[in-house]
Amino acid sequence: MAGKQLGKAAMVRLLVPAGKASPSPPVGPALGAKGVKSMDFCKEFNARTAHIEPGLAIPTKIIVAPDRSFTFTTKSPSTTYFLKKAAGIEKGTGKPGQETNGTISVKHIYEIAKIKHEDVKGMNMSLESMARCIVATAKTLGLKVVL
Repeated sequence: MAGKQLGKAAMVRLLVPAGKASPSPPVGPALGAKGVKSMDFCKEFNARTAHIEPGLAIPTKIIVAPDRSFTFTTKSPSTTYFLKKAAGIEKGTGKPGQETNGTISVKHIYEIAKIKHEDVKGMNMSLESMARCIVATAKTLGLKVVL
């Protein structure tokens, strides 16, 4: 929910539930403070995220121009979301490194890496490096990577 000034434009970052954006917090107050009609954003966001699992938190970056028009970009859900879904667990272990909460295959790791590689940040990393980061995240959730 941080807002930054970019010259004369403003940037707002939010986690918005896919297909369920509404003018209520956090969307309404964040955009209302910048002079944007939150309902316009909500309609466009919900249409763009209709194909995603409803309610899934989508990282969203909104750029508000001085004339109060806006553009926004969405990223893929978090790595932990994909890992938990692939492993069939609801939450990570309380003692990573000591307890195993489930298993995940290398195939799943590379599938997640391909999805995350499409994000702007991921484009600067090789697919192998991205997969290594995902393996490290899996370990913090207490997941064991198997062949």
